[in-house]
Amino acid sequence: METNKPKTYYCHANTQISKFLRNFSFLSHWQIKSLLTLFLTFISGITVFILNGLSIQGRLTIFVFLLSVVLWSTTAINASYIALVSVLVLLLTGGVSQAQFFESLGSDVVWLMIGAFVLGSAVKQTGLATRLTQVVAAKAKNISSLFWLLTTVLIPLSFLIPSTSGRAAVTYPIFRSVAYAIEDQRTRRALALLMPSIILVSTIASLTGAGSHLVAKDLLVEISGKDISFSQWLLYGLPFGVVASYASCWVIMRLFLDKRRCQQKLDVKHLQSAPLSLPERKTLLIVLLMLLLWLTEQWHGLEIATVTILGAIILTAPNIGVMKWKNAVKDVSWDLIIFVGATLVLGKALISSGASEWIINNIFRFSDINSTKSHFFILLLLTVISLTSHIYMTSHTARAAALVPPLLYLASSLNLNPVTVLFLSTLGMDYCLTFPVSSKALMVYQDTQEDGFQPTDLLRLSSVMILVHLALVILFYYTWWRWVGLSF
Repeated sequence: METNKPKTYYCHANTQISKFLRNFSFLSHWQIKSLLTLFLTFISGITVFILNGLSIQGRLTIFVFLLSVVLWSTTAINASYIALVSVLVLLLTGGVSQAQFFESLGSDVVWLMIGAFVLGSAVKQTGLATRLTQVVAAKAKNISSLFWLLTTVLIPLSFLIPSTSGRAAVTYPIFRSVAYAIEDQRTRRALALLMPSIILVSTIASLTGAGSHLVAKDLLVEISGKDISFSQWLLYGLPFGVVASYASCWVIMRLFLDKRRCQQKLDVKHLQSAPLSLPERKTLLIVLLMLLLWLTEQWHGLEIATVTILGAIILTAPNIGVMKWKNAVKDVSWDLIIFVGATLVLGKALISSGASEWIINNIFRFSDINSTKSHFFILLLLTVISLTSHIYMTSHTARAAALVPPLLYLASSLNLNPVTVLFLSTLGMDYCLTFPVSSKALMVYQDTQEDGFQPTDLLRLSSVMILVHLALVILFYYTWWRWVGLSF
């Protein structure tokens, strides 16, 4: 009898646990997410309104922003809709004025994005981006050379298409074409990881590589009065983007391919195509002229947004351009435009309400960063915060709107160069390789049935790449960036 007691007790305990779990089995996945949303909203409200030293308007602004983050992270509600409703709440409660609300939708950032989407549409519709990738891929002799060549051709796309999801959409047909020439499923999976990874990592190379860069640039001018030109960004970001892209390629091949697979022969001659068409030549010429004007902004005085809109007008001009205006505007992501405009208002509301200054005086206090004299410690903290921000804020633009204001106030309190702080934090926010939901570019390549990668593959890659990124930031800060004047 005694020997049966432990077994009897175990069975009884197991039965009780099963009954307890069955009590919650009636909850659907949607209900669980709803409860999580309500719980996080409740915690946000309690946290904000029990704090001291913050005005009522500041508390309300922080709460509205935290609520937006919670909804962005835990619900399937459209991100633009959430941002717009949040701004309207602030407007109706006096957090922002009607003038601020409407001015954001007419800012140079919005116009720049509209022009850039028209440019991206021309590059896509004429087949220029596809041709560039095909020509390079056709020269690959084996899998290893294919990976290096694709990395090489994906980097310049950050100058041509202002959206990571747009670049993913343009290159996805190329992935499918190349994947057909690869029989090994593991190799196809590595290729599906490579292309979005390079698209994301190379974003920092260009000021126009992501809408979040433009939001950050706008906030830099708003808070510090300083600015960063296209050519400056190019000087700081292009070398890092190139090195980080090739490092990503090397890591992916080391993690997911063996030596035999890397040396496997590849025949992609069927990807070669006819000479450049007239629309392709026109688009290429206009893109090169726009790039030249972007680089020489300080000489002619035309801002990036002005040049971009000018290029868009030429590309859609009757009898001259390569596409009709009504077709071009169909490719403009108006949803993203509204989202950027709304998040600009949210970011500026954090500034005007004093919330950003309060955050920087309290959140960073625990780390002694306010009193530290160590630039290495500041560099390390900024990099870690920005590199991990995609984990708890999945929206690229939202990360910029949330983190840039307090980080720039930190720069002011420590007498740091605001341009350096802005660039380093933006670089870290561009990194989002941990979860597919962190970037639409990743989701495009994950949804490729048997050829796509798995979330576990991405976690494996990110566990290595986040350390590589951290090491590269430290290396570049004490070498190239210092040599060209980017330092604290």
